[in-house]
Amino acid sequence: MKITVLAGGVGGARFVRGVREECARRWPVASDAGAEPAADGTPATAAEITVVVNTGDDLWLSGVRLVPDFDSLLYALAGVNDAERGWGRAGETERAAAELREWGVGWPWFTLGDLDLGTHLARTSWLRDGLAPSDVAERLQRRWRLGVRLIPATDTEVDTHVRIDPAHPDAAGRDELHFQEWWTRYRAAIPALGFDQRNLAGARPAPGVEAAIADADVVLLAPSNPVVSIGTILAIPGIREALAATSAPVVGVSPIIGGRVVRGMADACLSAIGVETDAAAVARHYGPRAASGVLDGWLVDETDAAAVPDLVGDGFAAASAPLWMRDLDTSAALAGAALDLAACIAATGTAPAGRD
Repeated sequence: MKITVLAGGVGGARFVRGVREECARRWPVASDAGAEPAADGTPATAAEITVVVNTGDDLWLSGVRLVPDFDSLLYALAGVNDAERGWGRAGETERAAAELREWGVGWPWFTLGDLDLGTHLARTSWLRDGLAPSDVAERLQRRWRLGVRLIPATDTEVDTHVRIDPAHPDAAGRDELHFQEWWTRYRAAIPALGFDQRNLAGARPAPGVEAAIADADVVLLAPSNPVVSIGTILAIPGIREALAATSAPVVGVSPIIGGRVVRGMADACLSAIGVETDAAAVARHYGPRAASGVLDGWLVDETDAAAVPDLVGDGFAAASAPLWMRDLDTSAALAGAALDLAACIAATGTAPAGRD
């Protein structure tokens, strides 16, 4: 079984951990096969899991290259993440960040932990040695057994900038902010007029991305931000085309439950592009593959089960299941529901009976 996941951010990391756990339960490796568990103790699986990771949140800061979504996935899968904060390393200290603030370097409201800074320094060193970001990503993954392969969506720097009204009181006359400043400093409180990814027109999928989609048995869209995470991945020339061409069923998981975002400020992103904060509205934003969209199936929470019949009428194989990822078991159950929906689509082209 080959599974490819498009993901970004903390929610994406939780979902991918659930996918890996569910795969270990469904397709375990025989105990006498000698396969080692992942660094966090998750048993090995015979399934091949590839994650195409959003790179639109990336930035240069204090002379180093930061890749937040990739690092969130790397740390979570290795079992070294700070589970309470949801980002960064466990047992983190911030002495270097305090020194940088004293020197007036970087953003005082954007803290880099000391262990995390070690990752950024290693990445930046390799980039300056001439390695491509995808090569750096592969090298970073050698440190821990992840049971998953992570690939950045593109080797091109497609950092996201947010267009804003320069007359806004917090804009200080600026008409755009880097996404991280808008998101982390202002908590998306400045209304966004739109989102622009630098260098997007000339970007191409990183090596391995198109093959991972083409060769997959299942493609899953994690419940990540539909605009600046999954949206950025889909905007890279070649990725939508790969999704259109794959023979694998493509199933997405709603990041909206009962009209509310699961995490973060995705509602501010959705409103900026004219999409309602609603599970069905996000599905229609992605669109069914049968009508030049990207999805075959869409999984909504039980709270939103009433939307399933209309979604089916719009061309989606839709189903409902519990979507809250409270722990590893609930994350694995969610991944299982997405895989079950994909299996039914592959077998019959429709959602399983009784799941709406």
